[in-house]
Order: sequence, then structure tokens, then C-alpha cells
Amino acid sequence: MGSCLAICFKGGGDLDQPSMELRRQQQAEAAERRQRELEGRGVKDPEALKRKQKRQEEMEKAQLTQGNKDSNLKWQVS
Repeated sequence: MGSCLAICFKGGGDLDQPSMELRRQQQAEAAERRQRELEGRGVKDPEALKRKQKRQEEMEKAQLTQGNKDSNLKWQVS
């Protein structure tokens, strides 16, 4: 029985397998797609969320640069 399997399935697996480079490319694309799906999970409009986060970061940076001038907090040493 072992000899029958060796003859029947000899070399058949090579045709079904994509090249290693193609396989790596497909795996990379699938990983990027999964990452995008995870980022957008629970968010109706992921692009709007990204814009909002970017605006928020810009405002925080602006506050840090102006923070020393317009700060309402004062040090008290007793």
C-alpha cells in the first residue's frame, strides 16, 4: 500500500503550492488587512477618527509650546 501512495502522489504537491515570494506577499497583505480591520473595529468612520486624533495631537503640541506663557497654574511654596 505504501508503494501505491508514493506513485499516486509523487510530485502532485508542487503544482498546488505558490512560490515562496508570492506566499510571503499574500501573507503580508493579509496581515495589513487584519491590522486595518482591528483599527476600525467599533468605529463607523475610521478616517474621521484619524483626522480627529491628528487635530487633537496638533492642539496638544500647540498648548505645550504656548503652555509656559498662558499657564494658570502657579507654584506655591509654604
